[in-house]
Amino acid sequence: METIIFIAFVTYTLLLFAVTYITSHKADSKAFFQGSRKSPWAVVAYGMIGASLSGVTFMSVPGWVNDRMFTYMLMVVGYFLGYLVISFVLMPTYYRLNLVSIYKYLETRYGKYSHRTGSFFFMLSRCLGASLRMFIVIIVLYNFVFKAWGLPFEITVALFLGLILLFTIRGGVKTIVWTDTLQTTFMLAALIMCFVMVSHELGFSVSGMFSKITHSDYFTFIETDSMSRNCWWKQILGGAFICIAMTGLDQEMMQKNLSCKDLRSAQKNMITFSLILFVVNFIFLLLGSALYIYKAQNGIEATGDALFPEIAINYLPPVASIVFIIGLISALFPSADGALTSLTTAFCIDFLNFGAKQNETKEQNLQREKKETKIRHRVHLSFALLFTLIIIFYYHNQNDHLIDILYQVASITYGPLLGLFFFGLTTKRQVKDKFVPVVCVAAPLICFVLNNNSKQWFNYSFDFELLLLNGLLTFIGLMFISKKSAEKN
Repeated sequence: METIIFIAFVTYTLLLFAVTYITSHKADSKAFFQGSRKSPWAVVAYGMIGASLSGVTFMSVPGWVNDRMFTYMLMVVGYFLGYLVISFVLMPTYYRLNLVSIYKYLETRYGKYSHRTGSFFFMLSRCLGASLRMFIVIIVLYNFVFKAWGLPFEITVALFLGLILLFTIRGGVKTIVWTDTLQTTFMLAALIMCFVMVSHELGFSVSGMFSKITHSDYFTFIETDSMSRNCWWKQILGGAFICIAMTGLDQEMMQKNLSCKDLRSAQKNMITFSLILFVVNFIFLLLGSALYIYKAQNGIEATGDALFPEIAINYLPPVASIVFIIGLISALFPSADGALTSLTTAFCIDFLNFGAKQNETKEQNLQREKKETKIRHRVHLSFALLFTLIIIFYYHNQNDHLIDILYQVASITYGPLLGLFFFGLTTKRQVKDKFVPVVCVAAPLICFVLNNNSKQWFNYSFDFELLLLNGLLTFIGLMFISKKSAEKN
């Protein structure tokens, strides 16, 4: 079985490299950072599904059903509200300023300290979050394939990051838009096929399985206890702000949107993407319910993130193993390639000041482009090495529900970005730029302490609304270090 899974992995990877070779031909820095502003909006919308869901979603959302049931769908409703804000508030600003890095807005609005503070928090969050998304996929492949061959986990991680480097280092966004489309297709196909196979093993048709789930306790959408993490308003509110922060204020997700030719195309992309995402998450929860019903009937001990791989590889017919692994790999690569590209972009644009200079001759432009390309490759490699170290750290500190950790990390690290952008877009006050880093460090530290002690102190459990509190504290801090300004923003 290990050999069959490995062959499926190699075949899929070769297919990705074929797409990469075609799309990265003659790619320059503009293609790497912006896709030359020629990406078809429909292709971007479809491909963003794979980038948005990731391996954590593929594994953890089905495994979460036992704890949260279908209350997660209210969070997805919140996502849709967040996508509306992104489409009609944030993206018009990004396109109006013709941004490559969205954090350049913070320099325009506040100053250079704010600009680099915002970019730093994005890089911190993306390094931790993307590494977590990659880890959950790599650990499954390691446990079911590479471990049996005696390959150390560290070497397995290096192998995967090496492959990802090879197909992202040249083409950047121009390549990712197309490889994400391929990967989304395989991931959705795997999701649907696994649901059909589990239904068949339980003796149900697809419609029969759906009926079984809708009449089960899992099919619960609303919880009214305000002290519970699953309370309905927490899910909707948290979903909206998680979406705004993790998509609208995230360089990786916005970089793909900004590769569309104009604002209208980007808005069509975002709305289409949000509607598809609603359906896909519902299917994930249906699969999770089916897996737990299968678990109960077969006395399986695995639960949480371990449930899906355990059933797919050890209980379902052999073809399910191949389908599952391909789906998992399809969830891995979009998380990694987009993260590496966006981190490289943020560091090169925000900290190294890449880009054309005024009064630059054609010869000077070519020389600068050549020099910047070499530096960009080194930055790209450095982030890949950093990912490797973080993934190895996660390996020695594992948790049953990694998606929970992912959203907690996002709530802490994206809060300052939420506060910075919201303050800039809704007020005309001028901040003391050099004090912005202090505010943006203080707010998440306070939230971290509250999150770890709120149950004991107040008998209250924070969930996704922790992000909202974090942004609010940042906003209040900015008010204290600001003054009225007669100038227009």
